[in-house]
Amino acid sequence: MKISNFSISRRITTAMIVLLVVLIGIIAFSRLKVDLYPDVTFPGAAIVTSYSGVGPEEIENLITKPVESSVSTVTGVKSVSSTSDTGQSTIVVEFEWGTDMDFAVLDLRQQIDLISGFLPDEAEDTLIFKFDPAMFPILSYGITGEQNLADLKTEVEDNIVPRLERLPGVAQVNLDGGLTREILVSLEGDKLYNYGIDFSTVNGILAQENVNVSAGEIQRGDRNLLIRTMGKFNSIDDIRNINIPAGNGNTVKLSDLGSIQDTYAERSTISRVNGNSSIGLSIQKQTDANTVQAANAVKAEIEKIQNEYDDLNIITAMDQSDFIEKAIESVQRNAVIGGLLAVLILFIFLRNIRSTIVIGTAIPVSIIATFVLMFFADLNINIISLGGLALGVGMLVDNAIVVLENIYRYRSMGVGKIEAAKEGSSEVGMAITASTLTTIVVFLPVFFVEGIAARLFKELALTVSFSLFASLAVALTLIPMLASTFLKVSQKDLDRESKQGFVTRNYKRMLAFSLNHRWIIVLILVVLLAGSIALVPGIGTEFLPESDQGMFTISYDLPASTILAESDNVAQYTEDVLASIPEVKTVFSSVGSADMMGTSTSSDSGNITVLMKDLDERDRSTDQIMEEVRQRLSLPDVNFQVSTQTGFGGGGGGGKPINIKLKGNDFAVLEEYTTLAREEMENIEGLRDISDSFDEGRPELRIQLNRSLMSQFGLNARQIANTVRTAVSGSVATRYEVAGDEYDIRVQLRESDLSSVSQLSNLNINAPGGIQVPLKRFANLEVETGPNQILRIDQERYAEINSDLYNIDLGTAVERIQNRLNENIELPEGYEFSYEGQFQDLQSSFQSLAFAFLLAVVLVYMVMASQFESLIHPLIIMFTVPLAIIGVILGIYITGSTLSVASLIGLITLAGIVVNNAIVMVDYINHLRREKQEKNKAILEAAAVRLRPIMMTALTTILGLIPLSLGRGDGGELAQPIAVVVISGLTFATFLTLFIIPIFYSLLTSFREIVLAKIKGVDRSELEEKI
Repeated sequence: MKISNFSISRRITTAMIVLLVVLIGIIAFSRLKVDLYPDVTFPGAAIVTSYSGVGPEEIENLITKPVESSVSTVTGVKSVSSTSDTGQSTIVVEFEWGTDMDFAVLDLRQQIDLISGFLPDEAEDTLIFKFDPAMFPILSYGITGEQNLADLKTEVEDNIVPRLERLPGVAQVNLDGGLTREILVSLEGDKLYNYGIDFSTVNGILAQENVNVSAGEIQRGDRNLLIRTMGKFNSIDDIRNINIPAGNGNTVKLSDLGSIQDTYAERSTISRVNGNSSIGLSIQKQTDANTVQAANAVKAEIEKIQNEYDDLNIITAMDQSDFIEKAIESVQRNAVIGGLLAVLILFIFLRNIRSTIVIGTAIPVSIIATFVLMFFADLNINIISLGGLALGVGMLVDNAIVVLENIYRYRSMGVGKIEAAKEGSSEVGMAITASTLTTIVVFLPVFFVEGIAARLFKELALTVSFSLFASLAVALTLIPMLASTFLKVSQKDLDRESKQGFVTRNYKRMLAFSLNHRWIIVLILVVLLAGSIALVPGIGTEFLPESDQGMFTISYDLPASTILAESDNVAQYTEDVLASIPEVKTVFSSVGSADMMGTSTSSDSGNITVLMKDLDERDRSTDQIMEEVRQRLSLPDVNFQVSTQTGFGGGGGGGKPINIKLKGNDFAVLEEYTTLAREEMENIEGLRDISDSFDEGRPELRIQLNRSLMSQFGLNARQIANTVRTAVSGSVATRYEVAGDEYDIRVQLRESDLSSVSQLSNLNINAPGGIQVPLKRFANLEVETGPNQILRIDQERYAEINSDLYNIDLGTAVERIQNRLNENIELPEGYEFSYEGQFQDLQSSFQSLAFAFLLAVVLVYMVMASQFESLIHPLIIMFTVPLAIIGVILGIYITGSTLSVASLIGLITLAGIVVNNAIVMVDYINHLRREKQEKNKAILEAAAVRLRPIMMTALTTILGLIPLSLGRGDGGELAQPIAVVVISGLTFATFLTLFIIPIFYSLLTSFREIVLAKIKGVDRSELEEKI
């Protein structure tokens, strides 16, 4: 029994099955995770090794090169890039897409363990971080209060952080800024010399004295008594009165060697929110957690905390969930509006409320059924998957329209309700199945290409496929069942049908004219195709459209080693500029930037996060406001960078669109030609915030040791380095406990003893036998400038230039840069510019998706060949694809859009949609010819009969996409190119399909008849009755 016949015969059973699917769909929807984008994890890992106080060149030679050589042998490695900074080596290992990163990280660890014995002993253990989107915070807050920053930080650490970290979905809470209490033992150099005491002695005594030690138990009566020696420091005076053994055999109090202060540790970062000193609080979610649910849990807890602590003011600096919710709400709204427009078109054509309701049920039932499939496929709710639903909302009624229209036609011919439902649905069952398969099969190639674009849009492909599969099931079951129950055809309806015949008659007249002038129409089509291709060079290209998330970042750099106070002055200047911009809502400043692992800071830089008002509360876009900020920020020796947070694409440049690498081993040559290239790029319109990797060198005080003289005193390099490090940076001897909290006791040389190079040269080093030897006796101290950082990729040094864009597309910008650099710069042999970052992502994605498009076309042809059991008829239908491409090019050109990855996804989708109307038309032509109708008569009658369903399906799809094509609302920018491509291509192809497909059917079948007649040696008229 056919499925449609079953649904008509067993109406109650069918209704119960549909209700069950709806019930399960509602439950599934409530349990789907919610996020901004699909879970796309970049296949890479970062290897971080810290070696405090060592310059970039030593880091490169001692750590970076050995680790690079070792990890490059791991299976699946695509590239290895590294940054050697002062005190730290960071190596990024990129793997091929599809690599199991859990096993890859284990392989990396094994390789590093093999060479760990060859790394410096003083270097810290190497850390490996697997890239995970959850590493980036979902929420950031700035907390201000009436108390000082030390007490505020303590209160946040003790009372707020633990509460937040206990919440479901929260992985980690990080603090930024504030003051940390510290006990500073500041020793005077001359007194250390006079008493013959060195730093290691002071550190050792402090550690030995600050202990509580258990001495066992003694029996006292019938109980055991625990014995404890209580030596922990109870006050600062306890520390001051510690006796330190002097070189002459006597002892001296610690307070006689210098000052002991209860103070604060030297600040490495400063945080402010809206100009007020604050503690920065950022929350990371667990890898598998629902972003929105985790964020909502945090926000609810923050609200409770705010009510409990009146002295605190907690201000939101960044809320990723807010944009996610708004973006998803916007897509949902667009889908609903699109669905209502589709239903309106149905009513205009059908003029029958019952028919409209019957077809309209296909939309909600198909969408709810899609949620069931999404749940079992482990997809989540995001702007891509919902964009797929919004994209398909107009198509969800296409199958229902064809089925109901055919049932309606049978009813108009006087056939009964039940029989009309059976005959009408079975007659078009194979045609709509084939048309649905052609739409679904175009997404199959997306699963065979790799890269971030393919990973990103696989959820769209699955969502559209699920929804169309559900709509096919609805069209073959629910629609015939409802039609057999509710569909009525009155005399008024039949009269209305005759009035609509006016359009049909005129269409048949125009089609007959076109069939009689076939070659003229073909010539016009060729001219249109050639004209549209001529417009292609004027269309720009980009990787992915950026969403206006209402947030951007200002980063700045000062000359190397600039003190924190000067950096803070720049931040305050920037805050004053932002305060005068009405669209700005919150400004969060972090002076002294830390890397993503929190292992290093830099006093000469800072980051300012700017949160703007909602889109509906401002007239200007984020890009426009950023451009104003760029124009207004200007300070000598300060390099400002204004950028948005890029969600996808990269390969360098901190996520900037333009990333150019110059490879070679000579540092001086790299710097010379990088500077020349940057100067050339500054003359190209549309480039913004151009920067390169050659900052002003960091001044270094290098201590050149004379080993022969050192050996005379019995000294070694490690002992000297440790003494200098303790004198300059201090060393933590032990911890001071107060009321359950512990604070560092730091020992270092008095600051006034380090105010000049000559004073440092007089630093005494304790030699064996208690001899004090000045550093200058065996070392030369020289101030030199060393590189700020050394970049390498695939074990070769490189320099890079980065740039943002404004009012220019990525493809055009790169073309202008290439032309200018090729014309004006001649590189030495062995050096070349490579264009990476988003441009590299764009090229690889375009190549992959172009292959996917061609494969999609082949698959569509194969599906249709299987349906028609013919090689000619699918070829006729495939002519709709170039017709659609004409419309796509015109649509992109007229709207001023760009060709992007999203556009190509739209083109692939379009390849499966545009053939549907032609399938239905050719299928009915063949049906009439099987009933022995003459070819041209069959073409005219089939085209006339299918005119209304073709117009209805096309218009419902087109109008269903209109809200998406406008790009309104948060997050609408990503789906907009897909909608523009489908609308323009389908509009043009539908209009031409009504004429071109009949013409090509006539031409190709005539050509086939002529060939067969010659082969068989018979008259052509004998073959005309055969298909």
